[in-house]
Amino acid sequence: MIPDADVVATVPFGPYETWYRVTGDLDSGLAPLVVVHGGPGSGHDYLLSLSALARGGRPVIHYDQVGCGRSTHLRERGPEFWTVGLFLEEFDNLLDRLGIGAYHLLGQSWGGMLAGEHAVRAPRGLRSLVISNSPAAMDRWVAGTAALVHALPAPEREALERAARGEAVEDARVAAATQAFYDRHVCRVVPNPPEVLASYEVVADDPTVYHAMNGPNEFTVEGTLRTWSLVERLGEIRAPTLVISGRFDEATPEAVRPWVERVAGARWEVFAASSHMPFIEEPERYRAVVAAFVAAHD
Repeated sequence: MIPDADVVATVPFGPYETWYRVTGDLDSGLAPLVVVHGGPGSGHDYLLSLSALARGGRPVIHYDQVGCGRSTHLRERGPEFWTVGLFLEEFDNLLDRLGIGAYHLLGQSWGGMLAGEHAVRAPRGLRSLVISNSPAAMDRWVAGTAALVHALPAPEREALERAARGEAVEDARVAAATQAFYDRHVCRVVPNPPEVLASYEVVADDPTVYHAMNGPNEFTVEGTLRTWSLVERLGEIRAPTLVISGRFDEATPEAVRPWVERVAGARWEVFAASSHMPFIEEPERYRAVVAAFVAAHD
């Protein structure tokens, strides 16, 4: 059961508004865990189960990045607006507005990419870093998802590969094949729980950020992130780092491995029954692993 929020509000971010929620008490004496969602543009909803970590006394902060969810939407903005720098600035603004000094940071998927970009700057308040289901470079992500598509049953594989080549394929076939991929490699809890469906609905309602930065789906990366890589900068991360992935994850081992090889002392935890959402697929173990790691670095 997802705990109720103790605070739900917005903070100004230039001319925009960033929506956030806090579970727990920011004056508890424990550094909060800030959770950064993926997508880009999916909103925080699918990560709400992590608010249960606040039951141990540590406040948990979720927020919606600008362009999605309950934050300011900017449907008219083109791809040049949606940059890594924009979201780094928004994150710093959120910390500043909430008066947060020390904090732990958990980023999932795109959120982990953004968290890594934040961590390479060696911010003083960062106590620990959790990189959950995130590639270290998009070319590795693309290669990994292509291999996963190729391993699908023939009807789904052929539909997706033909569509990727620009050949005419019935929309219903592509949709069914895409769902087959998602059911194997994004969330293996089927039907998906309400909080996951809520994040899918956020993207469907306003796909501006997702389409600009990623592309039409998880395995077709045509947006501004297509050349993104943090591999050469990973050695600059100084915070204790936990890397999480799932056995069936669309973030394949080849995409994830640089985090472990290049961040000094990084630990890699693989969830054997999970794909891209182990906090949904193996929630109790996921929360226990994260809680123990964060507590060890207060």
